[in-house]
Amino acid sequence: MLNHFFPRTVVLYTDNHQRTPPLPHLLEYTPKGLYCPAADVYIDPHRTVPRAILTHAHSDHARRGHKYYLAHRSSEHLLRLRLGKGINLETVGYNEPVVMNGVRISLHPAGHVVGSAQIRVEHGGEVWVVSGDYKLEPDGVTQPFEPVRCHTFITESTFGLPIYQWPAQAEVFEEINAWWRHNQAAGKVSLMLGYSLGKAQRLLQNVDHGIGKVYVHDTIWNVNEAIRQGGTPLPAAIRVDRHVAKGGCIGGLLIAPMSVIRSDWVNKICPYVSGAASGWMALRRMQRSRSTDYGFVLSDHADWPGLNAAVEATGAQRVIVTHGYQSAFARHLNEQGYDAHEADRFFQTGLLRDTPVGEEREWED
Repeated sequence: MLNHFFPRTVVLYTDNHQRTPPLPHLLEYTPKGLYCPAADVYIDPHRTVPRAILTHAHSDHARRGHKYYLAHRSSEHLLRLRLGKGINLETVGYNEPVVMNGVRISLHPAGHVVGSAQIRVEHGGEVWVVSGDYKLEPDGVTQPFEPVRCHTFITESTFGLPIYQWPAQAEVFEEINAWWRHNQAAGKVSLMLGYSLGKAQRLLQNVDHGIGKVYVHDTIWNVNEAIRQGGTPLPAAIRVDRHVAKGGCIGGLLIAPMSVIRSDWVNKICPYVSGAASGWMALRRMQRSRSTDYGFVLSDHADWPGLNAAVEATGAQRVIVTHGYQSAFARHLNEQGYDAHEADRFFQTGLLRDTPVGEEREWED
């Protein structure tokens, strides 16, 4: 049940997105993050606020310290694991509208990780959608991306350049399975590195468990348990903690966070061959910089064709580009006839900029 800070009202879901410019600013950007003044609520704020709607449980979107949280119900246990069991959290399902001060808000599948959501905001006949992070290709774990019609679409652009075009997921897992078999025949551990929320579950779901035993690092085990508690099933795996016996995982596939490659823990599982699963593996220099033996191109974000398809599917008159290659992608969209803007310039702030390929974000993707 929603508390009085997120009062729920039963309403009809409408899609009256057809209208003509000029379009009002339903959302604005503040030093605390994206804000809806009419509803008095923030979306993925990066500083402490009274009320926050979260698109998903990754640390660059879900932060500690907010007084009240609203998120999709599948992410409840993930958020409590990461932000603290005692957070004041309310949850809703997809396509379940909530009304805040006359503003109709609903969450829609983003396909990024378990519980990830696009945020639809409707007020005064105007509809905006905040994409959060998303991908279009179904992964077997996360509820697939749902296009939502709107006037204004705020889209991420993590991989917003034409060089980023992903191979089909089935092809990638054929490569991973072949790599695992090869390592197994050589008497080695296949150490697969990926983000603990999103990539780890995708790997666990889609590798061929008939090849051998699948192990998961303790951190990923905890995330998996939170996901299961939220109602999403996952295949079984063997838990590996810091007390793992040397050589104990030989022949198996061990899924672990990227950070272990720089830790003493990794020496306990020798001999091993390391692989990394990330969209950034499309760039050879990224594989070299992480000191991994192999790189597999697998991302939980939309590639260039996916970003373009998502924008088109919204029917949006206006597109605001953020989180990534915003200048390049906005320029491309304008060339295609869209009214597209870089988020920083649109909101007239100095608070947003193209996201560099940094340590934290690099391996989420």
